[in-house]
Amino acid sequence: MGRILYSPSILSPLYSFLRMKNQHFKTSHPGSRIILALLAGAVLISFSGVWVQLSHVTPESAAFYRVFIGGLFLLLGSFWRREFRRLSRMQTGLMLLAGVLFALDLICFHTSILYVGPGLGTILPNFQVFIMALAGTLFFREKLRLFYLVSVPLAVIGLLLLVGIQWDLLEEQYRLGIYAGLATSVFYSGFLLSIRKLHEGARKLSFFFVLMMVSLASAGVLAGEMLLSGDNFAIPDTQSLLSLAALGVLSQGVGWILISQALPRLRVSLSGLILLLQPALAFVWDVIFFGRPTGGLNYAGVAIVLAAIYMGTVAGKPGREHG
Repeated sequence: MGRILYSPSILSPLYSFLRMKNQHFKTSHPGSRIILALLAGAVLISFSGVWVQLSHVTPESAAFYRVFIGGLFLLLGSFWRREFRRLSRMQTGLMLLAGVLFALDLICFHTSILYVGPGLGTILPNFQVFIMALAGTLFFREKLRLFYLVSVPLAVIGLLLLVGIQWDLLEEQYRLGIYAGLATSVFYSGFLLSIRKLHEGARKLSFFFVLMMVSLASAGVLAGEMLLSGDNFAIPDTQSLLSLAALGVLSQGVGWILISQALPRLRVSLSGLILLLQPALAFVWDVIFFGRPTGGLNYAGVAIVLAAIYMGTVAGKPGREHG
């Protein structure tokens, strides 16, 4: 999501859509298997940054193979579920717009991972919960709650503790990675808003079908960008192949399938709390697998940022129609 589709912020704009398309899954007392499915989805997506780091390809190439392989996987799922629908011109245009925005989102996301590591590179895109809440106020007449007003400065404080207060002492590439991570949150917000607009007049479009079409549209955009820039489509070695396959199938495909089936059956507050595992575990994997140097202040910064993201996620009333 990936983060697209890779963060707890998917709850706000897509929660109603998922709930609407999965009415037959609802139960009055969600069982442990639903929670386990959401946990498994969050864990699978938390490895996105690890697979990108291990792939040893450019950010654009990793993004292409992620959505191309994931799109083919979701294509099979759409065939199996018989969820293909004819699109109008407006729907096609919105789908293409979502594909372009998602492609830009992934390029920035993977660039951020390259420069600041999978941990911080995955936490930064989650700042889009604040952008989405602000967009809801400006464009959809949604009221900002006290949680939001507290969470924004809290997130900034946590980020300063995480990256260091002395900005001028950071390396240029590190600063670029932070900018790229924050840009990811902007593009992902645009992607979510386009999806919201898409399903407003398309109640019969399934989540599988939408994500499949967006993934393949993003793959087309990324392939074109790679051809224009002279980027190489070659996969250098077996490790790269396995990493890209895991990125596409497990993170882009299976992870989102598990999350899409579990979200409509759980409270927004509980879902948001569980999905915080995704950025939290991404930071843990960065420390364990890549030896990210982390001190007490950094860990405090992570905790504060995650708390702020959670507050921003549940700032909307549970069950309220967001789109």
